[in-house]
Amino acid sequence: MSKGLKTFLAYSAAVLLLSVAYYGYVLWSHPPSPERETFLSEVGEGVGEVALWVFVFIYVRTAIKLVMGKGPLARRLLPDYSAPASTSYLGHLVVYLDRSHIYFGVAAVALVLVHIALMGLRTDILFFPVVLALVLWQGLFGLFLSWRRTPRDLRKMSYFVHAQLITGVAIGVFAYFGHLLIDN
Repeated sequence: MSKGLKTFLAYSAAVLLLSVAYYGYVLWSHPPSPERETFLSEVGEGVGEVALWVFVFIYVRTAIKLVMGKGPLARRLLPDYSAPASTSYLGHLVVYLDRSHIYFGVAAVALVLVHIALMGLRTDILFFPVVLALVLWQGLFGLFLSWRRTPRDLRKMSYFVHAQLITGVAIGVFAYFGHLLIDN
């Protein structure tokens, strides 16, 4: 196992353990909040589910690229990995996913913002402000990557910041545990 993959797995485990600890703390130290069922909150739940599927689409692209051994992330995590010989179908799929990534990224940010607007931002549970900050972080640096007038140094830094799988892990874990707290 490569050093990069070990580091990534250790980070993922640390985020998961810290999230479980914070989840337990909030669960036992804060009273449960009453659920507010309104028309807008029901619409917000639907928007949130669509946002979840958009994120799944985005990170399936990353998983396929890792399986194929493509991109700098794959070279960092799996330096000695060679892709399977018959990946022509996956190669065409990755080209489509790369071309559509910007649109799905914009949709993900917009859907998360609409979901928060309809459901309300629960600042008493720290998972949600952190998820919002990470989604805006990813969106902002993704914008710098796609904008044609971005200076070269900012584009280079934006690529480094935007292409981090660790941000996706944190978004997923924090959003999951935050929603578990609300559903209890």
